[in-house]
Amino acid sequence: MKQILLIDREFGAGCSHISEKLAARLDWKLFDDALTQEIARLAKIPVEDCRRREERKDPLLQRLINLIWRGSFDRNLPSPDLAILDTDRLVSIVQKVIEQAAEKKPCIIVGRGAPYFLRDRTDTFSVFLYASRELKFRRVLKRVGNEAEAAKLVDTMDEDRRKFVKHYFGHEWPNRQLFQAMLNTGVGVDDTVEAILHLLDAANRNGEAAKKK
Repeated sequence: MKQILLIDREFGAGCSHISEKLAARLDWKLFDDALTQEIARLAKIPVEDCRRREERKDPLLQRLINLIWRGSFDRNLPSPDLAILDTDRLVSIVQKVIEQAAEKKPCIIVGRGAPYFLRDRTDTFSVFLYASRELKFRRVLKRVGNEAEAAKLVDTMDEDRRKFVKHYFGHEWPNRQLFQAMLNTGVGVDDTVEAILHLLDAANRNGEAAKKK
């Protein structure tokens, strides 16, 4: 039974609205920005100090930070204190948070490497969301309100993610072998939601049929 829906996405592909609608339709727990808060807690990042300290020059760590913190769209979340973190430690913390979230199934987990960290489980259904650059730009612009910032985020976030995953995990991003479906959200939020629900239901029905054989 697939009781953990994993959603990875290109930046600006509309994942936040899609995941919220899916959680409401399924009545499943949604883990998205809450994951970032828990990662910050486990990393023992002091909110009042983290923006004052000098950053360590660690390109890999900075890429991972971008994927987790900037990807949340929440400017009130604490930035990490790079003086007390390193890449290995942060990746370990992220994996721990993802694995803990998975134990609270049924649930939806957004990003943060969940399809990779949970790749050996049989109760997951993984979906990758993408969209055209123009659509992603319009969506991000609506959130940040600045054309230059929106363009920079759209043009750099996915490239940072791709470089980090290739360097640290040794595979291409997105790794198609980790996903049961890859959907273009240009069809619209509601239609994307319906497609995911249909595919998830089909996977569970096929799984039950296979057990009865």
